[in-house]
Amino acid sequence: MALPAELIHRVEEALDEEEKEVLAFLCRDVAEDLVPHDARDLLATLSERGQLSSLGLAELLYRVRRFDLLKRVLRMDRAALEAHLCRHPGLVSDYRVLMMEIGEDLDKSDMSALTFLMRDYTGRGKTAKDKSFLDLVIELEKLNLVASDQLDLLEKCLKNIHRLDLKKKIEMYKQSEPMKMSVQESGAFSPQRTPLERYRMQSRPLGTCLIIDCVGNAAEVLRDAFSSLGFEVQCFLYLAVSDVAQVLRQVASSPQHREQDSFVCVLVSRGDPCSVFGVDRAHSGLPLEQVRALFTGDACPPLVGKPKLFFIQSYVVSEAGPGTSSLLEEDGPAVTSVESRGVRPPPPTLHQEADVLWSQCVAHACLLEQPGTVPSVYLQGLSQQLLQDRKCPLLDLLVRLNHTVYDWNSKVPSQQRYSLSLQHTLRKTLVLSSA
Repeated sequence: MALPAELIHRVEEALDEEEKEVLAFLCRDVAEDLVPHDARDLLATLSERGQLSSLGLAELLYRVRRFDLLKRVLRMDRAALEAHLCRHPGLVSDYRVLMMEIGEDLDKSDMSALTFLMRDYTGRGKTAKDKSFLDLVIELEKLNLVASDQLDLLEKCLKNIHRLDLKKKIEMYKQSEPMKMSVQESGAFSPQRTPLERYRMQSRPLGTCLIIDCVGNAAEVLRDAFSSLGFEVQCFLYLAVSDVAQVLRQVASSPQHREQDSFVCVLVSRGDPCSVFGVDRAHSGLPLEQVRALFTGDACPPLVGKPKLFFIQSYVVSEAGPGTSSLLEEDGPAVTSVESRGVRPPPPTLHQEADVLWSQCVAHACLLEQPGTVPSVYLQGLSQQLLQDRKCPLLDLLVRLNHTVYDWNSKVPSQQRYSLSLQHTLRKTLVLSSA
């Protein structure tokens, strides 16, 4: 299905001319037969031909580092998108990403020298002095002098202008194909090999799945999902904060972790984005940071090197009411993958210890007060994904879950929407099934 025209218009309108030029270059492999009038025409045509999906558009925004549009317009989480690109071929080839990266690292004097050297190949006077590096690459491609597997000329010229650092990048590209490029906030790229190694998931049971549901609307569906995957599920309902902390400490100290390959913790509770209240109406809450700290390598050695997964559904309680709570501001930074105008999740605080995944959904507590309350759309969607496609890598399932929640948010009032935040330090592919 073609992307909505309104979506393409919003993206194109927000890009500057240089970003549009880069975007057109990145799309050349799939748009060889097109002569678009502008970026909007290019995106619309590719979409109508079935060559540009929402994930493809997200990748393009990711490549030009418009992370703000990725979050604000497409409602996608950068970490989840990176994980998806590491596992699946993207719209943009590694070759085009490499050319873009080289172009960004060339200053005016480099370009002047490079353009001069290319005169021996492009013809004297044919290369305009004001052309960008990407323009030069396109010209060389038309002359069959440069291609994804034909970079010797470019290497030679980079060596002649003493840009050995960029020549080295081409050498690394040749040696490590295929690779994916992960964009950093600083604007640099770091190559990441497609992760082939998987976490061991062979123990019986696969691990302990601790479910603490202080609301009472999610335990059953979660118990069924994780039990069917092969986890030993321990479920606790309607706990006070002190009891939540006690149960967590007991599970963290369990000797069973030594014989198991993973650990899952699900918390469903009223609170704020940074703590859980349990069934206590007036309490400072248990900080989520303390929950995570109980299962780090120092605190729980048997889980070192094993995936530790946390799924949190927080129902935000605001004493000041929906109109005045600072938690309900619409402006300011956010780390959501599916942003709700009603509630904003906390800033990222994931401990950098390896093998941790932290998936948190924030919603307004008013959802619990409506007649015929149903389980969290987030947790219900998670359970369905796990049951329907247990062989799929977990990070890919969470990308699909983002779309499920986004579809929900597009159909309901602001205070009924959900916000997702995903952070992880997983080092390998994780599939929650031993079969």
